[in-house]
Amino acid sequence: MNGLSTVLIVVGLFLIGGIISFFKQGMPKGLIVLLGIGAAMCLSAGVLRIEGLWS
Repeated sequence: MNGLSTVLIVVGLFLIGGIISFFKQGMPKGLIVLLGIGAAMCLSAGVLRIEGLWS
């Protein structure tokens, strides 16, 4: 696992933590959805970079 894939996965997990926090605070649903999309993109990009390194 190289540095960029690690950073992408950590940022994705950080955004998931933000989603949980914002949901508990009652923030607007649009913001939570936007964070969810960003988290999914970061996590998938990080995992795909790991898969690319293994093959």
